[in-house]
Amino acid sequence: MNTQFKRGVLELVVLLTLTKEDMYGYQLVNKVSKVIDVNEGTIYPLLRRLTNEKYFDTYLKESNEGPPRKYYRLTAIGINYTNQLLEEWKNFVKQVDDFIKEEIEVE
Repeated sequence: MNTQFKRGVLELVVLLTLTKEDMYGYQLVNKVSKVIDVNEGTIYPLLRRLTNEKYFDTYLKESNEGPPRKYYRLTAIGINYTNQLLEEWKNFVKQVDDFIKEEIEVE
C-alpha cells in the first residue's frame, strides 16, 4: 500500500480500534497491523500525540506476563474527534470514488 495512503488514514484506524475496548500499546499495534502494515515505532509516537491532545486517557493495569501495562482509553473529546474524522473520511472516499467512476466512464 502507498505510504501516503497509510499515513493519511492511520490516525483514524487507531482511534476506531479503541472505540470498542481499551487496549495496551502492543495489542493495538497487532490489531492495527492487520489493516495497515505498521510497526511500534510508528504507533507509539501517534499514541503519545493523541494522549497529549486529550483524545486518550491512560491507566496502568497489572499483567500476568510481566510489568503493568499502559492501557489507552478514548475520552469524550476523543470520541467526538473520531466521529468527526470518520465523517470526513467517508466524504473524502465518496468524492474520490465518484471522481474515479467519472474518469473511467469518460475513457
